[in-house]
Amino acid sequence: MKIFRDFENLPKFKNAVITVGTFDGVHIGHQKILLKLNKKAKELHGESVLITFQPHPRFIVNPNDNSLKLINTLDEKIKILKKYSIDNLVIVNFTKEFSEITAEEYVQKFLIETFHPKCIAIGYDHHFGKNRKGDISLLKQFQEKYNFEILRIEKEELDEIAISSTKIRNALNEGKVSDAYKLMNHEYIIEGFVIKGKQIGRKINFPTANIQIEKKYKLIPKNGVYAVKIIILDKEYLGMLNIGIKPTFKKNKKTIEVNIFNFEKNIYGEKICVKFIEFLREEKKFDNKENLKKQLKTDKKIAIKILTDE
Repeated sequence: MKIFRDFENLPKFKNAVITVGTFDGVHIGHQKILLKLNKKAKELHGESVLITFQPHPRFIVNPNDNSLKLINTLDEKIKILKKYSIDNLVIVNFTKEFSEITAEEYVQKFLIETFHPKCIAIGYDHHFGKNRKGDISLLKQFQEKYNFEILRIEKEELDEIAISSTKIRNALNEGKVSDAYKLMNHEYIIEGFVIKGKQIGRKINFPTANIQIEKKYKLIPKNGVYAVKIIILDKEYLGMLNIGIKPTFKKNKKTIEVNIFNFEKNIYGEKICVKFIEFLREEKKFDNKENLKKQLKTDKKIAIKILTDE
């Protein structure tokens, strides 16, 4: 998959089959669209082109709305998209100015003059341009003049996408990471840099790497303990992760800490990727450190069984 971040200097794609979307989660509904895109590109002896925006348009159009939590950061999305054989990913910088171009300009200047498409895949109710005035019927007005096909994405497929996205977010907010997996066909991941913590875990023989998540909009699953896989410097390890406030130690700041099994390297400053496999238990307060240590030993045994039985 070729990645382009400067859409003003794009190559000329061969018989481009294009679609535009956020594709947050790249879940099973999205994957069906990607298959269609690739199939059509093959039929036309062309290239599939997925166009996405950064940042998410809602962050620009409604800057004071902090309610939207995304399943993927852009880097995470790129990693997942690479699995689905899309030829080209174009990342468009979404600005206030871009949000104000008319629907006609969006079609002519953005879609047609930039990508010269042979086919445009579009949702039956997709709206675009200033005040969302453009739709599939406007696109059809340009079809004959510019000689492109329209691949209409039907209501059932779009409903499935919307329902899947909502179900994934709900599942993650409830700690049901295995349910999220079924909807995405891949593990839920978080990425971040390892920062220095209070080193409390080290004192009870369960050293942890504190993970700092860069993007405030990234959806963090429910507080609790999880069995996870961790990728560090392209190598995968097993471990368990805690999201929460460490009530045994009377902390109130939420942290994300991962205990990596059979691992002793110094990784401060390294970027790591965590794959959520299974929810183990709720975070709870223990009477003393020994009881916590005993529970962590039990958690580790359960996590190893889950992670090695996969």
